[in-house]
Amino acid sequence: MPKGGAHFTPEELVRVLSHYDIGVVHKAEAVSAGNRRVPKMVFLSEKGKFFLKRRSRSRNDLKWVTFAHAVQSYLAKDGYPAVSLVTTRDAGSTVLQINHHVYEMFEFVTGSRYDGSAEQTLDIGRRLAGLHRRLADFKSDARPPQACFHDSATVRRHLKTLGSDRLAGPDRQMQVTAEALMPLYNGSSARVNQCGFDSWQEQIIHGDWHPGNMLFNDGRIAAVLDFDSVRLAPPVIDLANAMLQFSIVGGRPNPAEWPDYFDQNKLLGVLAGYRQVIEPDRNKLNALVDLMIETMIAEAVLPVVATGFFGNLSGLDFLKMILRKAKWLDDNREKLAQCIIASGIS
Repeated sequence: MPKGGAHFTPEELVRVLSHYDIGVVHKAEAVSAGNRRVPKMVFLSEKGKFFLKRRSRSRNDLKWVTFAHAVQSYLAKDGYPAVSLVTTRDAGSTVLQINHHVYEMFEFVTGSRYDGSAEQTLDIGRRLAGLHRRLADFKSDARPPQACFHDSATVRRHLKTLGSDRLAGPDRQMQVTAEALMPLYNGSSARVNQCGFDSWQEQIIHGDWHPGNMLFNDGRIAAVLDFDSVRLAPPVIDLANAMLQFSIVGGRPNPAEWPDYFDQNKLLGVLAGYRQVIEPDRNKLNALVDLMIETMIAEAVLPVVATGFFGNLSGLDFLKMILRKAKWLDDNREKLAQCIIASGIS
């Protein structure tokens, strides 16, 4: 059982496993990585190796889980490396609901995590573009969420909450930080709109393209994980998020010690891989840096408003780091934009 995290009870496991045809279980091991409020286990059985998780209550809406599974199954059947879902023996469904809990079983994929190499970085961009190309014609009766981090009233409301006197604290650092983030977010939103965001075609995107959601073998992506955030949005949203997630420089336990700069080689490497499959038009390329600023601010404020923390990190320290990095992108926008455009000239 993961120490301090959510876990399955023995009775719960017996009942859940009875719905799957995976044969006799030889070994079971709890997994502590990822969201500690979501219990996860790996099973080795006579029919193979499998991964089970119980979804958090905030993400167990059957309508959206079923939609995400439809996307994932569609990709897997098309030969895309989306991890395969296991169906229940009775209903033949990829979704199992028991006592208001929702469970998912996946075929286990062996692979290694992102190693930062140029080869893997290029493949990250290629695979993202491949996903967008495959999902361009995906059709479903269900309508997925449309919310994204761009020009969001929700993000602004959270920033105002963090900047309110109620949360200011004795030294008002949270208030000062939130007030400094607002014009950066608003400025980036305005510039992206000037690039024509409202005219860009929407389709299903992954919504959470980051290093923790993929496994690699021999320099290539072996499996793409976690389709919980699939949504309807312009594909450039995914691309900007990928460039952000793979180029952000951190690593130290204390975000106050993270440097301001980004890894430009990785930022351009993800884009280069994407452009091998899909070439974004000039307006979308010009919007990428500002979309990175928007998503970085948006992803930080929600958990800090809700809990005061970002994961197990101090919310204030994390937001101050986000402010430094957003300012770095803002200050270096023209230089980065020139590199982005030049990187596509052969």
